Amino acid sequence: MLHRFSKTHRLLMVAAVSSALVLSDHANAGSATGAATEWTQLSNNAELIKLLESSGVQVENQLTQISQLAEQIQNQLKIYQNMLQNTAQLPNHIWGEVESDLKRLQSVVSQGQGIAFSMGNADDILKQRFPSYADLKTNLPDGTSFSSTYQSWSDTNRDTIAGSLNAASLAADQFETEESTMASLRSMSQSADGQMKALQVGHQIAAQQVAQMQKLRGLLSQQMTMMGTWLQANQTDKDLAQKRREKFFEPAGRGIPDGQMMEPRW
Repeated sequence: MLHRFSKTHRLLMVAAVSSALVLSDHANAGSATGAATEWTQLSNNAELIKLLESSGVQVENQLTQISQLAEQIQNQLKIYQNMLQNTAQLPNHIWGEVESDLKRLQSVVSQGQGIAFSMGNADDILKQRFPSYADLKTNLPDGTSFSSTYQSWSDTNRDTIAGSLNAASLAADQFETEESTMASLRSMSQSADGQMKALQVGHQIAAQQVAQMQKLRGLLSQQMTMMGTWLQANQTDKDLAQKRREKFFEPAGRGIPDGQMMEPRW
């Protein structure tokens, strides 16, 4: 662009100088001064040419400065565009159904007479339903009460095991929705076109990892609860059997009167 403008400007200067020379020749054709006037006119024309050339150089310099300024503005616009792109946020966020999944996990293990990890007083319930050896020494169940006691033990174990299996089944059922969530996050991470979007996708993936850890903690806690309930029931069963054996082998408690000889009596 600068080259074309410079060439056109120079053609205009030549045309102006030529016109000035022609007008000068016509104006001085009938002058009485003769050769002196022509030399003066040539000197004036030379000064005019120098002036026009100097003006053309100034114009070229100004055009160069304008071009450099336009380039700087374009670079600044690119910088602003990158800033806007890096600070742009995701149009939507994917968090999954973590809260509802955890609530379902807590509710599914709390069924019947089962003991769940979500119970705040699970330890107290175990002590109430499965008495210790010391408790059995002072309160040994008889035939009637033992039937209902054993029924409570059986229901507690069976319902606790069923709740643990239901929790595992629920975790398996949630795999499909969790994979759908992760697939969406992977797609968002591949299409993230700015630093802010990439950070937000990473934050959502980290949140999903925390959710998986929470669900895993729930499953492990229920497994530990089930194992503890089963072991407690077995220990109570052993304590009860031991106490019954001790009671069976206790002496009758009838003493022999003083001075009485031990002899068979028929």
